[in-house]
Amino acid sequence: MKNLSLVINLILAVAIASLFVIVLSDGKSDDSQVRDRGRVASGDAKIVYINTDSLLIKYEYARVLSDILIKKEESSRTDLNERVRVFQQDMNEFQRKLQNNGFLSLERAQNEERRLINKEQELQELNEKFMNELMREQDKMNRELRDTITMLLSSYCVKNSYELVLSNTLGDNVLFAEKDLDITDDVVEILNERYKAGKK
Repeated sequence: MKNLSLVINLILAVAIASLFVIVLSDGKSDDSQVRDRGRVASGDAKIVYINTDSLLIKYEYARVLSDILIKKEESSRTDLNERVRVFQQDMNEFQRKLQNNGFLSLERAQNEERRLINKEQELQELNEKFMNELMREQDKMNRELRDTITMLLSSYCVKNSYELVLSNTLGDNVLFAEKDLDITDDVVEILNERYKAGKK
């Protein structure tokens, strides 16, 4: 019983001492000091953002890469469509001969059918090949653009004392940001100057 009384008295003494310290320090607890330090740290942090959609539209090199990719896709699509057209003609001719008993033997009809089945499979494989090539090309271009922008930002942020650059695209996590934090136009201007200088 004496031990319990001693423990309770000790806890009360610590609580009174804590209240005494808080009152003497004008009611500022350690928590408020931590909150103030957090406010100062975030107030000093220089955070900016880039509207990635605008950057990709205005950056000349991104437009050039996009045009190259579109031309490759159009060329692949044209080639594939021409092959499909020829295949469709062969299929129609096969159907016409089959209906009119145009084959001299069943074996010749079966051989032609196998040839057309193989041709159809080749066209499907060619389509997949074209799609994979385009995806690889797009991935390569995206990496190239990302590397170019990241290299620029590493020096740009040091020069302007920015600590964090966010990417803001439609549907991103940044729901609101002050317009003066948007560095898109500055970055696009520098990127375009470098691109023009590199072309010369």
